[in-house]
Amino acid sequence: MSFNWTQLIPGVGHEYAHVATLGVATVSVFAIGTAARVALGKGETAVLPASKFSLRGIFEMLTEMMDGLADMVIGEHGKHYVPFFTSVFFFILFNNLIGMIPGMTPATENINTTFGFGCLMFLFYNFQGVKENGIGAYLKHFMGPVLFLAPLMFVIELVSHFVRPFSLGLRLANVMMGDHTVLSVFLDLVPIGIPIPFYIMGLFVCFVQAFVFTLLSMVYVAFAIAHDH
Repeated sequence: MSFNWTQLIPGVGHEYAHVATLGVATVSVFAIGTAARVALGKGETAVLPASKFSLRGIFEMLTEMMDGLADMVIGEHGKHYVPFFTSVFFFILFNNLIGMIPGMTPATENINTTFGFGCLMFLFYNFQGVKENGIGAYLKHFMGPVLFLAPLMFVIELVSHFVRPFSLGLRLANVMMGDHTVLSVFLDLVPIGIPIPFYIMGLFVCFVQAFVFTLLSMVYVAFAIAHDH
């Protein structure tokens, strides 16, 4: 593991750098979210869109993007999940962007962190499925439309569902690790000028990976709460 500024914190070594980075990101996101909520205001002020580029405007843009995505993927019930998925997207994006700071290693390149994110999504969409359909109807989703194939389909669906936290976590961790490694190599070789295109590419990768993680999580929720199985 490369050097991380959080290792200067007493008791934080290579093994716990990703935990410390995640803690820094969590506190920072909470502070940014609080500032955005204060900037939103109350009453009519909160309803009117931001008139200029600002922290409030950024969060309004993110919320509108997630609202459109949720409406497209989940459907009429999508608006109910917009606050949650906006928070998920911004939190992962912020963690990814930390890796763009020289001397910082993003927590999202550590499989322990990203697997934790995947487990959260696993618990969330299953909870929403049971809440929306009831435990009996939700379990019927796993059995397929053909009765005599139900035992086989149930096992296949169980395996498919339990693999999802790993697939979500591995995809995010591996891509972020690769992006951060490429950027680190070029920073070490030529610290001025040459790394700029890789910084631009890194920003794009940070956004895309947060988007893909959120999109796949929405798809899982959409399947879980569906009534037409």
